[in-house]
Amino acid sequence: MICRPHCAACCIAPSISSPIPGMPNGKPAGVACVQLTIDLRCAIFGQPERPHCCSGLQASLEMCGTSRDQAIQWIHALEIATTPVQQTEKN
Repeated sequence: MICRPHCAACCIAPSISSPIPGMPNGKPAGVACVQLTIDLRCAIFGQPERPHCCSGLQASLEMCGTSRDQAIQWIHALEIATTPVQQTEKN
């Protein structure tokens, strides 16, 4: 499957903990990557400085669904499901 034009859900919805050029601490979920261009393409696609988590991500029917909104919802749900639970200290 190839990426849906003008989607960029995978460049906005997930958190990325590895450094990205222009975002040395990665990015939080729901924030557009600084490398996302105005036409919703990756400015560093195919370049060695692109994070491995980005280059390893492949479009799929499950993740991308039939619309950008479905893709954002699926990635958001995955983000929640894989976020470690914060434990609070007992007083």
